[in-house]
Amino acid sequence: MKSALEQSPERLAFYEEIGRESLTALWNVMGSLVTSEPRSSCAPFLWRFDRVRDHMMHAGKLITAKEAERRVLILENPGLRGQSKITTSLFAGVQLIMPGEVAPAHRHSQSALRFVLQGEGAYTAVDGERCSMRPGDFIITPSMTWHDHGNPTQEPVFWLDGLDIPLVQFFDASFAENFGADTQPISRPSGHSYAKYGHNLLPVDARHLGATSPVFSYPYASAREALHKLEAAGELDRCHGVKLRYSNPLTGGHAMPGIGAAIQLLPGGFATARYRATDATVFAVVEGRGRTEVGGTVLAWGPKDIFVLPSWHWVVHHADEDAVLFSFSDRPVQEKLDLFREDRGNA
Repeated sequence: MKSALEQSPERLAFYEEIGRESLTALWNVMGSLVTSEPRSSCAPFLWRFDRVRDHMMHAGKLITAKEAERRVLILENPGLRGQSKITTSLFAGVQLIMPGEVAPAHRHSQSALRFVLQGEGAYTAVDGERCSMRPGDFIITPSMTWHDHGNPTQEPVFWLDGLDIPLVQFFDASFAENFGADTQPISRPSGHSYAKYGHNLLPVDARHLGATSPVFSYPYASAREALHKLEAAGELDRCHGVKLRYSNPLTGGHAMPGIGAAIQLLPGGFATARYRATDATVFAVVEGRGRTEVGGTVLAWGPKDIFVLPSWHWVVHHADEDAVLFSFSDRPVQEKLDLFREDRGNA
């Protein structure tokens, strides 16, 4: 693009004149609007789960889940402070439910995912069905569905929240309402949705409306088994190891319309080839230890740590031992708009 134009007193007077009528000269801002490559303030960063957990436990003494509605600490990208964003298009936070607590039922336009980090036996209820939470489980709350969370166990439970809040905010399309009670009525047994849609079998007259998967809970045990069987078969991609995306069984597309989620296995000692893509991505470590090189930054990670990688930065993952990473990004939106681009380097 062109370099900055010289400014004369006459030009400056002209810009001031049109500015009073809410007009701006495109030629002065073209370079910042239409860039030759992605240019973002989003920065690479890693949150240590142990530190986040300590802060969350402190928060658990200061405010109840009911008072807060959702007791969440936002993972705010250091390049986007004050905006409640982990990437330019997505929100992420860590939520805590203490023993005996309920996070009251509500619904909103924003779609949400939950990825369980620590603790077992809490539940999420979505549109009349409860699912028990276990570490590594991927759980969906579709747009405008009633949902509440509870913890009948004796231990605190933590999970990663991912929402398309910035996208909905960008479109000025946000609606939200409270249910009016802490919990919603349960109309289906636990596991009903997974039994109906999650076994490569579909009801003969399946007519699911909406762009979100009818399966709202994807157990980690099933994902882990698939990853390790593919590794044993030698199906290693140089840029990703073994990587599978969560899908909608009715369409074969992404499980959520605004957020793409995936899980990958990196065998111990494996280093990926250089890779970059236009979707800034959030990662959560399920198992194992390793490090990720992004630009000139090295992020050393271990179990339950969370990190973010910006758009269009070269990335290399190194696994010190067998490692499983969960990730999510805005890739489905970019694909729908024909914006998504990836570069596999020389792989």
